[in-house]
Amino acid sequence: MVSMGLKITIVAGARPNFMKVGPILTAIRRAKDKGHAIDCRLVHTGQHSGSQMSDTFFEQLGIPEPDINLGISGGSHAKQTAEIMVAFEADLEQNRADLVVVVGDINSTMATAIVAKKLGVPVAHVEGGLRSGDMSMPEEVNRKVTDSIADLFFTTSRSAGENLLSEGVEPDRIFFVGNTMIDSLLENLDRLEKPAVWEELDLQAGGYLLLTLHRPANVDSSETLSAILRMIGSAASSIRVIFPVHPRTRKTFEHIPALEPNIIPIEPMGYLEFVYLLKHARGIITDSGGITEEATVLGVPCLTARTTTERPETVEVGTNVLLGDDLDSIPDHVERMVSGKWRKGAIPELWDGRAAERIVEEIVGLWEARKIGSRQKDATSA
Repeated sequence: MVSMGLKITIVAGARPNFMKVGPILTAIRRAKDKGHAIDCRLVHTGQHSGSQMSDTFFEQLGIPEPDINLGISGGSHAKQTAEIMVAFEADLEQNRADLVVVVGDINSTMATAIVAKKLGVPVAHVEGGLRSGDMSMPEEVNRKVTDSIADLFFTTSRSAGENLLSEGVEPDRIFFVGNTMIDSLLENLDRLEKPAVWEELDLQAGGYLLLTLHRPANVDSSETLSAILRMIGSAASSIRVIFPVHPRTRKTFEHIPALEPNIIPIEPMGYLEFVYLLKHARGIITDSGGITEEATVLGVPCLTARTTTERPETVEVGTNVLLGDDLDSIPDHVERMVSGKWRKGAIPELWDGRAAERIVEEIVGLWEARKIGSRQKDATSA
């Protein structure tokens, strides 16, 4: 046991981040209870504002209040990234850490990783090595930049580790641990909450499809979004399609003149309510990578409205099917989903609810072996 405790700063910024950091915070608390000299500070960048996209998830997942909310939301990618960097730099200088842990692939992930490295603080990337191969996605840029400077990589799949190796990362910095988002999912399955719309719409298990869309390629053009909704609604004419409308999507959605009568738009909801809807759906159509992971573990048929995915295991062994660039094939996919002719899937390796435990075990082991850390009091910024 070392004499000076390990100080970790964990960064969260958007809905998927909260589900990933929750289990890590729990694992850190358990390690501390076992006598390890470890402490943690939680920084919320504020990238997702609004109770349904942010505060609700902290409350429902039992995540403690962040030590600070930087309050950075909205604006262009450049403006948001820059403002997060300025605010996080001030906070990290005030609250020195031995390790900064970033999760996922949002602007907060990249921005805070850059700041930490500039200040001489090692960076661990949870979900390191994911690649879609599509550089038009802001998330792909964020992943590649973050991984180019990170020190430790905690991967959700063997293919993610192979991506890192191909990019020159040393094997001893890569740790295949599983998926912390699935930790949250499995931990909360017996706590799911029936949303108000269940009774309001008289929903029945297996009696509806679920739809989520937020990627720019799908929602920034009213023509494209309208075409997608029209094809889905028409193909699923015998069943309702429940559509929680993402804040980004709403800007375009409000300009669509008419919807197929079976598409039911609703407000975004909390994590426990959304997973309840997902678990009981006939299937889901989505462009969210995280939801494809949840659907795979729940065994729910999933059509991903994208041309690429950074989570190939959900396609290779899971329930996920990638739409590709052929929007005209949407009706065929939806008809197979509604008719119950979808492919069966399995759960990917190590998606067993213990990923966060493995992450913290590795970090504590590295710290106690003096392989990470040593706070640099004299770090300077460029």
